[in-house]
Amino acid sequence: MTGLVVCVAVLAAASAFGVLHKRRSGRVRVRERDDGKRLDAADLGAELGERATLVQFSSAFCAPCRATRRVLGEVAGLVPGVAHVEIDAEAHLDLVRRLDVLKTPTVLVLDAGGRVVRRAVGQPRKADVIAALGEAVAGA
Repeated sequence: MTGLVVCVAVLAAASAFGVLHKRRSGRVRVRERDDGKRLDAADLGAELGERATLVQFSSAFCAPCRATRRVLGEVAGLVPGVAHVEIDAEAHLDLVRRLDVLKTPTVLVLDAGGRVVRRAVGQPRKADVIAALGEAVAGA
């Protein structure tokens, strides 16, 4: 009987963790650790967007990275002055460490000056990216 209770408790804890993880994944949010961090064209290997830049950290075998690339490309095509830059996390470990990128895909939303205003870990929803861009553009 004790084994059954332990098994049920472990399953409940694992389920709660899974639900929490899924709810947080892909959300575009601000982290205090990002406050004041800036990126420039030299960091990105590409020019910043005139109004904002969507920076995506990806890896070769990341399935959500492909879907994220598509979403960010669509949003960048819809909003004038917005650039989408994809960075291979494995090839830019110094930048990954500096920005505390722990998982791919990680998306950073930069304002026109290259300041990190939002971050998403996991595949973000198109509506969340558009809302984050609104904040980046309004703050510029």
